[in-house]
Amino acid sequence: MHVQEWLETVPPLAIYLLVGVVIGLESLGIPLPGEIILVSSALLASQHGDINPFVLGACATAGAIIGDSIGYAIGRKGGRPLLAWLGGKFPKHFSEGHIATAERSFQKWGMWAVFFGRFVALLRIFAGPLAGVLRMPYWKFLIANVLGGILWAGGTTAVIYYVGVVAESWLKRFSWLGLVAAVLIGLTSMLIIKRKAKKAQTAHQEPEPVAAGD
Repeated sequence: MHVQEWLETVPPLAIYLLVGVVIGLESLGIPLPGEIILVSSALLASQHGDINPFVLGACATAGAIIGDSIGYAIGRKGGRPLLAWLGGKFPKHFSEGHIATAERSFQKWGMWAVFFGRFVALLRIFAGPLAGVLRMPYWKFLIANVLGGILWAGGTTAVIYYVGVVAESWLKRFSWLGLVAAVLIGLTSMLIIKRKAKKAQTAHQEPEPVAAGD
């Protein structure tokens, strides 16, 4: 059963909670399909009036901000031994190569790595714990965390919801071709945003790190 088909069997309140919890856990540092759940829920909201897209976006945003903040606190307390432990539990996501790549981004870009990392799946998992491990000043982390969470969670909800509404209208006029075109437009827009965010993090990286948060 696909994610969206399963979500259709879940009450709206449970969907709000599910989105917030899954995105929160992903932001905390646990590899979960937060973006897939959010996109599927937003698309479902465009087709069913009992799911409020504003509440959905708010729950996703709250989960992203709170999860990242908890991840920051855990990373600050656990330090590098925490990254080693995560590497043993989740070698696919927390391998030494992935950690090194994410750490270079943080050392080069500081708080901007937290902001743009929200749009990149790998850095979305790393952002909170790694910022804590590198002892980024919390006020810098919080600003980037809040702005990135609002833009990513709220923006994704709004774009997918609008795409779904437009797709439903096209579906009545042009059959399934309208749905396919609308979904492709939405996915293309998201991919462009993600690619720009990733380029902004990896461009001009220096071999020698600078102090975190600079």
